[in-house]
Amino acid sequence: MNDPEGEDRLHGRSSFLSKFQDYIGEFIYGGIDGSVTTFAVVAGAAGAQLDSAIVIILGFANLIADGFAMSVGSYLSTKSEKENYEKHERIEYWEVDNLPEKEREEVREIYQAKGFEGELLEQVVDKITEDKDRWVDVMMKEELEMSRESKSPFKMGLVTFISFLVMGFIPLIVYVIDYTLGFSADMFLYSSVMTFAIFVLIGYAKSFVTNSNKIRSVLETVFLGGSAAVLAYFVGDLLEKMIG
Repeated sequence: MNDPEGEDRLHGRSSFLSKFQDYIGEFIYGGIDGSVTTFAVVAGAAGAQLDSAIVIILGFANLIADGFAMSVGSYLSTKSEKENYEKHERIEYWEVDNLPEKEREEVREIYQAKGFEGELLEQVVDKITEDKDRWVDVMMKEELEMSRESKSPFKMGLVTFISFLVMGFIPLIVYVIDYTLGFSADMFLYSSVMTFAIFVLIGYAKSFVTNSNKIRSVLETVFLGGSAAVLAYFVGDLLEKMIG
């Protein structure tokens, strides 16, 4: 027996997952930036032997400022892509309206290069050019090699900001606990272990977005994040010795 409500729920879940997948790449890259930059701040503070309060101040300042800058960059980049597409689309509509024979010949050349010829080629050209929207869509994809950006610039920026905050907060957790409750342990060591786990998790997730080797993706993320932290640690240590 058919279950319309169950089918609707399944369709709703599929639609949600499809929309989430559109932004998962941005979430992962925002998370990489957040965890790497914040851990670099923590490592630099550890190298300079700063106390938890200073680490928290520097860490949260980095989270908010860099996270916002990253989200604005993502928003503007996506918005720019949409505007660029729309600009060229308007040009194509103008050319179809004012230079139809030239545009028709371009369609013919495109499909001739794909192997169409004779009567079949003319049928394809006629079918495409009988509808202006279809005609312009073909020219955008085949001539200009441009696709319409379906992602929302605002959502792209929001996803980047949220992932930056969430993943970037991980290296600071131990220091927040120490400041609020007291934590008699090597905080930088615990922070390093937690951040390493996040690097592994993010690197593994990134492999699905980029369709790359999982081990290589994990090692690459750990190496880049670790390198930034090592550099920051020794810079902090050097400055502490020079200034302190």
